[in-house]
Amino acid sequence: MEQKKIDEKKRVALISVFAAIFITGIKLVVGIETNSLGILSEAAHSGLDLVAALITYFAVRISDKPPDEQHHYGHGKVENVSAFLETLLLIVTCAWIIWEAIQRLVFKTPHVEASVWGYIVISIAIVVDISRSRALSRVAKKYHSQALEADALHFASDIWSSLVVIAGLFFVSIGYAWVDALAALGVAFLVLFVSYRLGRRTIDALMDRVPDGVHEKIQAIIQKVQGVEKLQNVRLRTSGGKLFVDATVAIRRTTPFQHAHTLMDLIEKAIHEQYPDSDVIIHAEPFESNDETIADKVRMIVVGRGMRVPHNLEVHHTNGRYHIDFDIEHQKGKTFVEAHELTSEIENEIREKLPSIERVTIHMEEFEPAHNEITGESAVHLEDEVRKLVTADGRTIKCSDVSILKIGDKYNLSLVCQFDKTKTLDDVHQIICELETQLYNRFKEFRRITVHAEPF
Repeated sequence: MEQKKIDEKKRVALISVFAAIFITGIKLVVGIETNSLGILSEAAHSGLDLVAALITYFAVRISDKPPDEQHHYGHGKVENVSAFLETLLLIVTCAWIIWEAIQRLVFKTPHVEASVWGYIVISIAIVVDISRSRALSRVAKKYHSQALEADALHFASDIWSSLVVIAGLFFVSIGYAWVDALAALGVAFLVLFVSYRLGRRTIDALMDRVPDGVHEKIQAIIQKVQGVEKLQNVRLRTSGGKLFVDATVAIRRTTPFQHAHTLMDLIEKAIHEQYPDSDVIIHAEPFESNDETIADKVRMIVVGRGMRVPHNLEVHHTNGRYHIDFDIEHQKGKTFVEAHELTSEIENEIREKLPSIERVTIHMEEFEPAHNEITGESAVHLEDEVRKLVTADGRTIKCSDVSILKIGDKYNLSLVCQFDKTKTLDDVHQIICELETQLYNRFKEFRRITVHAEPF
């Protein structure tokens, strides 16, 4: 797809070069033969069109080169430089035409021959300009190429200026030779107007001015993506036909990293749907939402201290005040004093940020990074013993997915138990608590037991 785009842009630019060579040649020959300033001005204009077409062709070739070490945003700006050079060439041409027209109107009246060849060459030029202007405009819109768009606008102005020249030749044929110079002035001022528009847009692009309406559209696209709490900043710039988007969004700080990454992918996809040829970078910042629970806030405080997410966190509400209890794991090798100091800092921060909490109880333990699932006969024997104890309790219908991991010298046990679906959540919780107590009493080697309940 990318190669097809490059080939189509180069092809239409090259066709424009050949068309400019043909038009410039026939205008120059007929202009010299007829001594018509209108036609000669058109020949000069077409000569600069040829230069502009060549500049556009080479600009298109360069602009589609991929980014490199010296050009991190690619080479798209060369299209804007190309359009700027075209503007300068047009202004120089207009200055010469205006000067010569004033000379003919005020100081000298040269002989002008309004031959049929003048009408023929200008008519041919109009047909060719219509054809290449449409082709350039179509590809420019398709691939958002400012260089090709500038060329299309350039040649569209040629159509109108050619019509003015034909009108000048007509008046020359009926005896009003001065109208030829006046027609040339009309061409010059028309081209100056087009040059002003082109130059303004080119300078805007070189100054990284955002096209009208694009910033608002990008903002609306991002804000519609579910999960974006706040849009903090959007910066846009264009380079050739490419749009670069740099946005900062706020995402709930409790969102897991993988989910946050997926959300940023969704934002990029939404922008690409509206602007296919865009380069999007999304930066996410944590957002503290108003509906965060006490447990969420406590977890964020602990994680903010570089600790693992606390576990066994319980929040109890009594008489308008909160009591919280949880376990945290300190890195292996940390002394008791060091662990206690960090734990105290966490407790003080919780009390400072959450004044409604009356009591904080933190259980400290050491984190064992080595997790090894035990295998062999010992593992099978231990699993069987766990299943027997759990199923011996008549309230447990089935025990499955028993997993035992070695953590240091101890073990972590996790299992799935199924219970009668007619039981209440409180009933199931009470049964699980009693099962865990029995397992801890029976198997001293377990450091942690997690029972997941499912309805049968």
